[in-house]
Amino acid sequence: MSYRAPVTEMRFLLDHVLGAGRLAETERFAEATGDMVDAILNEAARLAEDVLAPLRRAGDLEPARLENGVVRTSGGFSEAYKAIADGGWVGTAASPEFGGMGLPVSVLSCVNEILASANLALSLCPLLTQGQIEALEHHADDEMKALYLPKLVSGEWTGTMNLTEPQAGSDVGALRSKAEPKDDGSYSVTGTKIFISWGDHDFGGNVCHLVLARLPDGAPGTKGISLFLVPKFIPDADGNPGAANSLKVVSLEHKMGLHGSPTCVMEFDGATGWLVGAPHKGMAAMFTMMNNARLGVGIEGLSQAEAALQDAISYAQERRQGRTPEEGVETIQGHADVRRMLLTMAALTATARAICLDCAFSIDMATATGDAAWDARAAFLTPIAKAFGTDTGCAVSDLGIQVHGGMGFIEETGVAQYFRDVRVTAIYEGTNGIQAMDMVGRKLADGGTAAKALIAEIAATADAAGGALGARLAAAADALGAATDWMLGSELNDRFAGAVPYLRAFALALGGHYLLKGAAEGSDPQREALAAFHVERLLPEVPALCAQARGGAEQLYAWEIAS
Repeated sequence: MSYRAPVTEMRFLLDHVLGAGRLAETERFAEATGDMVDAILNEAARLAEDVLAPLRRAGDLEPARLENGVVRTSGGFSEAYKAIADGGWVGTAASPEFGGMGLPVSVLSCVNEILASANLALSLCPLLTQGQIEALEHHADDEMKALYLPKLVSGEWTGTMNLTEPQAGSDVGALRSKAEPKDDGSYSVTGTKIFISWGDHDFGGNVCHLVLARLPDGAPGTKGISLFLVPKFIPDADGNPGAANSLKVVSLEHKMGLHGSPTCVMEFDGATGWLVGAPHKGMAAMFTMMNNARLGVGIEGLSQAEAALQDAISYAQERRQGRTPEEGVETIQGHADVRRMLLTMAALTATARAICLDCAFSIDMATATGDAAWDARAAFLTPIAKAFGTDTGCAVSDLGIQVHGGMGFIEETGVAQYFRDVRVTAIYEGTNGIQAMDMVGRKLADGGTAAKALIAEIAATADAAGGALGARLAAAADALGAATDWMLGSELNDRFAGAVPYLRAFALALGGHYLLKGAAEGSDPQREALAAFHVERLLPEVPALCAQARGGAEQLYAWEIAS
């Protein structure tokens, strides 16, 4: 199967469902016209289809390897990364002041989906650099910005994020890495970090590590953590890579998937680094990068759902197996259960894309207008985008294997790679359970204002749709509203116990909202059929999920976990 970027679907969603044309009416994004967006997405599609996609299997079969302390990447990856950098794709949304295009995050999100669908392992490298760019734009001093941002934006240098330690995974406050101040204003950083994606490579340039560590006077827990920029090579007086820093790759992780992406154990042994932002405020600076990454990871999940869906449709159109009840159809696409799987895959993928792009669009509107309501909307959608996007990647790639039957379990077909590659996305950048707890904790701390505003949008779409489909969506909105009220009146651990079903209920209700809005635009039988399937077959889960969400924590602790 040859991947084809869904540019037409992206443009329809942006223009007719989300109303993203409003961005070009703002001063900040005046250049993001329809013609400009078309040109950007079509060019990204050519890069993905012609350069990145042919290397997807090579990255899986020829993993990155560590040789004498040097990371060697999969065949063709270095040249493909150069094509990404030379095309300016790393700096799609970065500030023009430092060489970026300054385009909306919603456009960047489409580009990132296209690149990740074609080759998820390689696309992680520029994605991490984009997160570092945003963190430095917000928190670095002018001198650091001037030195590092042009190199990062151009893709000449790449960036990483170093949070996790063997004893400190999701509990970042348990880290042991330390930083000692030096006389010249720099710091000596010491510690071991694990699970560092693209911690090194053979692309040339410099690898710039953002490292969380504790100063000697740092308080215990997350409040005492600072953030440091620690480059692989210390820049010389001219800003070029100079002497090698005191850091190294100890080993590469042996992973279930993403074999082409080197995941490193990094050792910093008194490495020279520079403080980013204020002392002891490292988590605030890192969360800028993590929030960027959470949306980006949701899009990674979406990307593999799209790729797996395309592959499954192609196979179903070619595979002959048994007699079908559909006149003139001799392939398995005529079987009712295969159609059920394909429609489920398509509906979940469309929902995940809409949530991710709505989140990105909300970020853009907050940036362009300064309106706090848009900012709150983006914040509330972020954990949904991350968790539902990656859950969808796992579910859809799993269904893709099922559509292929026994051939899906055979590695030679390449179908299992989608699932193996995407599975980790539900874990990193905050597990999906943590995303759900954030949603019912911090994101409801406004008294439910942002949540209720979205529920009102869903209810308005239900009223506009009318009929049986509108009634089903209205019932989902009512159930979601009742669950939200329950959350607001409950103890925090009771909320946490029902957080995951609450998030999924919200996502599925939003899917009905987006798909019905899309079906109302014109008279496209395909859109109408997909919307009807989602509302009739997937939306009935919402009341049941909301009932689970209100179950409380007591029952979970009544069962004694046996050793």
